[in-house]
Amino acid sequence: MIKTHRFSQLFIVNGKGAVLVEKISGKSWHSIPEYEALRALIQTGTATAAAASLGVSQSAISRSISSLEARMGRTYFERTSGRLTPTQEAMTLNRRLDSLFDALDLIDGTSEPVEETLHLHAPPSFAHTFLVDQIGRFLQMNPHFYVRLEVGTSEEVARAVLEQRSDLGLCSVDYSRAGLKQLPFRSARAVCAMARDHPLAEREEIHPADLDGQDLITFLPRQTRRGQLDRILAQAQSRVHLVAEVSTSFAAAEFASTGLGVSVVNPFPIHYRKPERLEFRPFIAPITYRVNFMVADTRPVPRIARAFMRHLRLYTPNDRFSEKG
Repeated sequence: MIKTHRFSQLFIVNGKGAVLVEKISGKSWHSIPEYEALRALIQTGTATAAAASLGVSQSAISRSISSLEARMGRTYFERTSGRLTPTQEAMTLNRRLDSLFDALDLIDGTSEPVEETLHLHAPPSFAHTFLVDQIGRFLQMNPHFYVRLEVGTSEEVARAVLEQRSDLGLCSVDYSRAGLKQLPFRSARAVCAMARDHPLAEREEIHPADLDGQDLITFLPRQTRRGQLDRILAQAQSRVHLVAEVSTSFAAAEFASTGLGVSVVNPFPIHYRKPERLEFRPFIAPITYRVNFMVADTRPVPRIARAFMRHLRLYTPNDRFSEKG
């Protein structure tokens, strides 16, 4: 359900709000009803549904959108097959309004917490090593929230968010496609994973040439990181002996910990559950991993998804392998 606020008009000056409607010194006042109409229309897709969600007439929605477009000098919706499709300008404005409506929620307060469900999707390397602890803490702090976690490949994560089956995805693969927005979370440099008693564990850092003649656990040929590492090893004239191919950094690190060989992996977030017998050493090569949140760019980000992203940014411990994205 879309929440409305008991404000008629609002203007913003130096980040502060007040209930006024006029125009002074060239500053434009901002209308809460217009912004609520914009968000409701983006979420529902029709003026009728938007009006029902806000408890106003359909004509009130139309007037609010017309007034907003006239005041801002932009077109926010295009009519397509009977539906109102938000333009890129509408989606940009809607994202900028998130903090405003979060602030209004804090001002309004609620007598009872609103129960909400977060549909979250992530690859195994995140779900099994990092998210379980973070979700547990998030739910302890917000007992009125509920999380449904699905585990899949990076491609499945992106597709679930695009199809709006998931509110939020977490992934370290870059997906640049229409309708999908990536928000930076963490970045990390590649490490070489090996058993504690492996000869290379005596070194402070590992260079591509150091892997010449080593047993290597690597990724599947179809994966981007496999081709990137193959090119780096070829440039260094390092000939390795492939002993296993896997699809996740988590599996590669587990194999390495048994002494099967070495592997070049993304240390985030698997270092949170790193076995004592496993060692990481910086791999000196141009391999950088970027961990992003994924959200649909065609609808507002749900409040619970924004809350969980804030939680992860606030409570993810600092470490020597990664940094804030």
